Amino acid sequence: MNQTRHVPVMLQRCLDLLAPALTQPGAVVVDCTLGLGGHSEALLTRFPEARLVALDRDKEALRLSGERLAPFGDRATLVHAVYDELPEVLDRLRIPRVQGILFDLGVSSMQLDEADRGFAYAQDAPLDMRMDQTTGISAAEVLNTYPPGELVRILRVYGEEKQAKRIVSAIVRERAKEPFSCSARLVELIRDALPQAVKRTGGNPAKRTFQALRIEVNGELTVLERAIPAAVGALAVGGRIAVLSYHSLEDRLVKQVLVAGAAITAPPGLPVVPERYQPRLKLLTRGAELPTEAEVAENSRAASARFRAAERIREDER
Repeated sequence: MNQTRHVPVMLQRCLDLLAPALTQPGAVVVDCTLGLGGHSEALLTRFPEARLVALDRDKEALRLSGERLAPFGDRATLVHAVYDELPEVLDRLRIPRVQGILFDLGVSSMQLDEADRGFAYAQDAPLDMRMDQTTGISAAEVLNTYPPGELVRILRVYGEEKQAKRIVSAIVRERAKEPFSCSARLVELIRDALPQAVKRTGGNPAKRTFQALRIEVNGELTVLERAIPAAVGALAVGGRIAVLSYHSLEDRLVKQVLVAGAAITAPPGLPVVPERYQPRLKLLTRGAELPTEAEVAENSRAASARFRAAERIREDER
């Protein structure tokens, strides 16, 4: 396995912000998005007293990172699960509360780099895009079977694609002749459908459509809506959560949960705010932090990253 191709995004910042919660013996940290294990390996190395639980829905990622993390022995527990299943995973492992949680959202380097997965628009591959290839519908099925209006919604909302109607009209016309199966045909169709002015800006014109299909196929935003509140609920007091997102919709969901947790929920006008209305979280980042220019120069995949973190400061009222 080629380790050099995988540079974990904003790694030092993640480690520094999680550090105060992970130094005591017996601390448990959860990597909700294991991928190739770059963040997990760094967590186990920097916090020698900590135990890691790592989740991934991709069995190939679990196999590869299992090899990478093998030297850490039973300090690392790898689980085949989607990250909104965190409460059930911790329950099975009999872990009531954890001290650290990390999410590195979006598609992993491995999935982009393995040609046959169909995530990348730069090379021809079957239009699959499932992070867990044992379940669910593929990107080809979405393209070939969804009603035009639903495809337009997906491209607009998940891909922030202004030309969604043009692209979908072309897809509907072409799929009637022959169903879609490979990514090169879709890339070519998008190039042909877009006006010249649009093609001159913002990188590969297929990028937004591929992103939208990936989010739909994997239910990423629906899963995230459940996962972030569940993660906050799993934190011990003093525990910390760090989230890297790569898409404005992901970042908005993360922001909503963390900001709400850091707010006083008392009705206005109370002279003293009772404990149950006090914030549960303290924000550790001012807004969303961005990677440094140096990091983006070293790792182009960091360019769209947005980083937020918070600390659990109070238990829920029973």
